[in-house]
Amino acid sequence: MPVITVPQEFNEDELYVDLRSIFGHALFLKCEGFNFAGSIKLKAAAEMVEAAERDGRLRPGSVLVESSSGNLGVALSMIAASKGYQFLCITDTRCNLTTRRMMDALGSQVHTVTEPDANGGFLGARINYVRVLCASDRRYVWLNQYANPSNWQAHYGTTAPAIARAFPHLDVLFVGAGSTGTLMGCARYFRELERPVRIVAVDAVGSVTFGGAAARRMIPGLGTSVRPGILDESYVDDVIRVEEPDTIRACHRLARNGFLFGGSTGTVVSGAMQWLAQHHEPDLTAVAIAPDLGERYLDTIYQTNWLQDLYGDDVLGTDELTAGSWAA
Repeated sequence: MPVITVPQEFNEDELYVDLRSIFGHALFLKCEGFNFAGSIKLKAAAEMVEAAERDGRLRPGSVLVESSSGNLGVALSMIAASKGYQFLCITDTRCNLTTRRMMDALGSQVHTVTEPDANGGFLGARINYVRVLCASDRRYVWLNQYANPSNWQAHYGTTAPAIARAFPHLDVLFVGAGSTGTLMGCARYFRELERPVRIVAVDAVGSVTFGGAAARRMIPGLGTSVRPGILDESYVDDVIRVEEPDTIRACHRLARNGFLFGGSTGTVVSGAMQWLAQHHEPDLTAVAIAPDLGERYLDTIYQTNWLQDLYGDDVLGTDELTAGSWAA
């Protein structure tokens, strides 16, 4: 019987969903949303905070500040509340309302950036805001998930070893690319283990992480408008880019089978299925990492009006729609 004293002590790390019956390809989906923060970001948040404490950067009276599209913000809000720190999350207009309310409920402050930077990206504008804020007051401690090695080290020490234990003959691993902490931690672990595992990064169309052209992205989580500093492409064997309508279709397909996952998970699953369809290797052992669950997306990905306003009436067929399908 698990007994904990702080919320970050609990995380279910050994749950997988077999997606073969849903998508027709053998793929095991590692579910990372079963903790009090609701996403894989709990691991990176805990490691970055503890490293900052060990280094003496974070001490009583400090104010944590971080740029986040949502999930890391919730994780840091939870940890800050449990440790007695103040936390300020810098997000943008794509952050889900439910996510903002969760941070509020945990006692954090949320600042929403409403205008993109000169290159048309919100991430650059968020980072610029954080830099100005930190320069104005030494109490602010920016963890900087995009350049902080503790981000990938968290997954090197937890996520990757858990996958290796569960699948000793793993052939290919699909990892979504946001800050690239999960991607780099897993890729480094399997490279140093000298295990022949192909690492496939899944990115969103419109992201510049792997050199793609910047474009509008409305689903928070994966993809960036500023290349993350911790990314080292030499560890990545392949990159798959996913259009947002394909992310939405994957989410709804999963939901029609009883699995309510978030947008990042829909992107990873869609990208994995594209890759598996292109590589006709039926005996592959394949795993994909699902970063989050779907409750925070009920007002967006699973809401008919939001979908149709952004992507048109035909983004989902009537047989695919799970949102509002009983409406008269």
